[in-house]
Amino acid sequence: MDKEVHEFLLKHLQGIMTNDIASYHETTAEDLTLYEWWVTPHRLDGLPFHEFMMTSNAERGSVFGAEEKGRTRFDLANLHIQRYGDTAIASYTLLISTALASGVTVAAHNESRVMVKLDGSWKVVHVHKSPAYSAPHIG
Repeated sequence: MDKEVHEFLLKHLQGIMTNDIASYHETTAEDLTLYEWWVTPHRLDGLPFHEFMMTSNAERGSVFGAEEKGRTRFDLANLHIQRYGDTAIASYTLLISTALASGVTVAAHNESRVMVKLDGSWKVVHVHKSPAYSAPHIG
């Protein structure tokens, strides 16, 4: 596994999970494109969407759009990193565990993040998320 890309990816995701907008800007390209299946079936462009989400989450004391405040952690199941010079692709299943008074809940979805080294620094330039449940044709 590419240690440099892996460490960058963890820093990027930790910034999102803690609503750290400065870290998000440091690790994300301004012309970011992404697909978030649970938000809209259309591509989202740029940083303002997540800036609004992260600011709102921080004001509520929650992370990643959680309805309730609780201790949260993330894990990357089946992480695979492909690096081609100054371009890297990470694919994995993102597991988000939240400890609430009622118990621990785990949410999962599949992600691919494309990262490019620009002026010596890695930046996420594209994200694609899809649900982590069985396809409808599987009985």
